[in-house]
This record gives sequence, C-alpha cells and structure tokens, in this order.
Amino acid sequence: MNNPKYTLLPEWAPQSGVMLTWPTAESDWGPWLKEIEAVYLNIAREIASREKLLIVCRHPDHLAHVKKQLAQQRINQAALSLHVAPFNDTWVRDYGPLGCLDPEGRPLLLDFVFNGWGGKYEARLDNEVTARLYTQGVFGTITFKQLALTLEGGSIEVDGAGSLLTTASCLLSGTRNGNLTQEAMEVQLKQWLGVEQVLWLHHGQLAGDDTDGHIDTLARFCDPQTICYVACDDPKDQHYPELQAMEGELRTLQTAKSAPYRLVPLPWPSPKFNAEGQRLPASYANFLILNGAVLVPTYQDPADTQALSILQSCFPDRQAVGIDCLPLIQQYGSLHCMAMQLPAGIL
Repeated sequence: MNNPKYTLLPEWAPQSGVMLTWPTAESDWGPWLKEIEAVYLNIAREIASREKLLIVCRHPDHLAHVKKQLAQQRINQAALSLHVAPFNDTWVRDYGPLGCLDPEGRPLLLDFVFNGWGGKYEARLDNEVTARLYTQGVFGTITFKQLALTLEGGSIEVDGAGSLLTTASCLLSGTRNGNLTQEAMEVQLKQWLGVEQVLWLHHGQLAGDDTDGHIDTLARFCDPQTICYVACDDPKDQHYPELQAMEGELRTLQTAKSAPYRLVPLPWPSPKFNAEGQRLPASYANFLILNGAVLVPTYQDPADTQALSILQSCFPDRQAVGIDCLPLIQQYGSLHCMAMQLPAGIL
C-alpha cells in the first residue's frame, strides 16, 4: 500500500465534541422511549457543559422534538448542533467517523463500512450517516475519506503509543470482511490507523452482546500504560471461565516499547435480565471519556459505587460522573456504544 499513513487518536485526546444519534419511537426503542430519552438527556447535559454536541435526528419533525426536549431541560444551547440524517439504529459508536491525524498532523475523518454487525440488522442508512453529514457541511473542510474495510468503532481501542487492542471474535468474523486473515487485517489497521502492533484477545464475550465481542465492553485503555477490564469474581457465573482466560491474556500483553501494561480490574455487576429472561451486557468498561470528565455507566447495582471510585482513580484529572444505563442495555449496548467522540479541529 502506498497510501498516506493516518493516526487514530486515543479517546483522551482533546475533543471538539461528541456525536449522538437520538432515539425515535419508530426504532427498537419504541417501548422504552420515555426512559431512554431521559438517559440521552442526562448524557447530553454532561457533554454540552464541556464541549460541542452533534445530534443526528431521523427527520425534520424528530429534530423539532429533540430540540424542544433539550430546551426544556435547559441544556447548553450554544454547544448544540442538530442535523437530519436518516438512520436505522442509534449505536453511533459503530458507524460514526473515526477522528485521525494525517501525516502533517492535521485532523481528518475516516468512514469505514458498517454492515449491521456482520449482517445481523439492516444498516444501509447507518452506513450513509457520516457521508450525509459531511455533504451537509457539518464537518466543514476537514478531509473525509471513505474506506472499503468493514470496521466498527466499538471493536477497537488504541493507547496513543502504537498499540491497538481488539478481539479476534469480532474483527476476524467472516461476516464482516470475508475471509480476511489476521495478518491481512493487521496490515489494514496499521496502514489506516497508524498503529505499530495489534493486540488480540481470544476470550471474553458477554452474554447479550450481539456485536461478536466488542472490545469496548471488555477492556479499555485509560492511558498509554493502563488497561482496565471487566473481571468476574463469581465462579458460578457463566462468564467466569472466559473472563478468567481473558485476564490471563491481558497479563501477557506489552506496550509497543515492550513494557507490561498496568492492569486494573473493574467490578462485576449482578446479572441483569430483560422481560424475556435474556441476560443483558452490563459492563463498567463501557465508559465514555470527555474533556474533563469520564462518564461511567451504572446499573442500579451495589457495585456502581466501586466502579465509579476505580475509574476516578484511573482518570485523576477528570471528573467521574455516573449515568444510569440500565435502560440502555435493554437494546444490548451501553454508554460508550451510543456516542462517538470527535477530536479537536473537527467541529
């Protein structure tokens, strides 16, 4: 490949704003719309008090509804930017743009293919959202590049120092990029995202996770030397063997400079189920980093307090803020899944 090498910025890099896709009554959120909008409003308030907030609405009437909701809650209007782009789903982490730097250090956006987590769900409109926004001028004159590789934002983590962390179950699933080998996938990731090494996990998928094991539900970088991860301490829990094996894998990982990572286990919430008895993927690893804050998903669980305390210690220069995400996991995602940060210079 002779393409220029881009560099994916870590989530803790200075941000211009965050992108959300607002839920609608016509979507899968219909039965929980009141509860889920309350969650989105809480998150919107935290974002808009610190940086810009870009909100994707399904149609003009939806935009008017969202605008009214935000005004009623007295959320910082100066930070808000609402735009119409039809969508299938609200999990913008996986179809939103990835903010990178070009070889000269200028910000740009990469738009990978999104195919509904390997064809599980209709995704044509989701896959077009970023391009529609770019055409509308939302991102100004920033360089925008569409790529042929299928890749979801929630499936990768970077430490900002040369390493990318991911799961083999997701990135190497045949439903996304055909029979692309691990070696070929690494070539693509190194080329487009500027990493020196790809660290693979082969264990750890959560029950109720329909993404084939996104890394952002399992293990996250907190800084270039630190990984926090979900740790199951209940031998009777169905996740115990897999998460123990994942913990063992994490212990073997090294930075691009051949140093071991500092590992920080996150608590294990009690099992959460939906009305049909299906287990839901409650994970404290699904936090969202903002300028000056880290938003931590909580689940009305005794372990919430400990999770907040641990993540506050992992981000000493940011305020740890709990967000009740029990309604979010009804659709099998949580806080990080529903937002996409945009680096400085994008908005």
